[in-house]
Amino acid sequence: MLAESAADGPSFMDFDQLHTFLEIVRLKSFSKAAQTCYRTQPAISAQVRQLEQELRTELFERFGSRISLTTAGKLFAGFAEQMLDLRRRAQDAMAELETNPRGELVIAANEATCIYVLPKVFSQFRQLFPAVQLQVNRSYGSHVMEAVLDNSADFGMAQLPMEDKRIQVVNIHRDEIRLVIPARHPLAGRKAVAAEDVVDYFLIMPQQGKTRHRLNHWLEPVEDEVRISMELDSTEMMKHFVMAGLGVTFLAMSNCQEEIAAGKLQALPLAPEPLHRRLGLIYRRDKALSKAALGFIQVVLDNVGDEAGAAEAKAKRAGKVVA
Repeated sequence: MLAESAADGPSFMDFDQLHTFLEIVRLKSFSKAAQTCYRTQPAISAQVRQLEQELRTELFERFGSRISLTTAGKLFAGFAEQMLDLRRRAQDAMAELETNPRGELVIAANEATCIYVLPKVFSQFRQLFPAVQLQVNRSYGSHVMEAVLDNSADFGMAQLPMEDKRIQVVNIHRDEIRLVIPARHPLAGRKAVAAEDVVDYFLIMPQQGKTRHRLNHWLEPVEDEVRISMELDSTEMMKHFVMAGLGVTFLAMSNCQEEIAAGKLQALPLAPEPLHRRLGLIYRRDKALSKAALGFIQVVLDNVGDEAGAAEAKAKRAGKVVA
């Protein structure tokens, strides 16, 4: 049995050594293996010595110009074949993954995004990537960014701005927040409403988030006069309560188009300036994007993105590493 030489130092088995070893076994010759491996015979012999040092045993018995495997060599040959076969299978699997992506993508988003954005996105994405499983984590505001940062979600969809240097942001959509009222309401038909116009009515407000913060600022001139009857975290509840005559609310236009088209609700722009929101797709800046992840970004842009967002995303994706 061979002891590792302190002078030689530790050696580390690699796939090239395994290939060389199996070529020698197949051809029963160091010189012939040197030819097929495009190496010199001394180089081939050195690789075998390194293997024997690492395994602490002799792999070949030498009888003049003839060689044969030792018992340990026969045992190791089986493992060497398995290791090279496993390597080939891993390479094939990675190539297959690139051609036909699979796995899972987790998206964190609020309720309105889950209802009005993701179904259409998921439907198209599944057609393109049928083997990739999609999962939604319902989150709000800062929780979306937290989910992305702690890697419990691959992507987040949230209202911008998101100011964190660890986060990459793709602007995908610009929307307008308006006062939403029942179809038959004293304010119906107005071109726009100011904060002073809503003090006579009960307000149903979003419970938290960037929209609530901006609405609080808009209502500041009349903050002592406003009557907030409810604070809710559900866009659907807010719409249904308005239709039931329980008050008026503020919603993004994309979240109430169906009810407006059906004549159940009206939406009035806010004055003196319209109130807009920007929706963004966020992910970790240091995250390597797989083919499926890049595909998800494109599907989002195709379904809810605007031209500016699409151009920005294309420029940013160009510099990303594909896993």
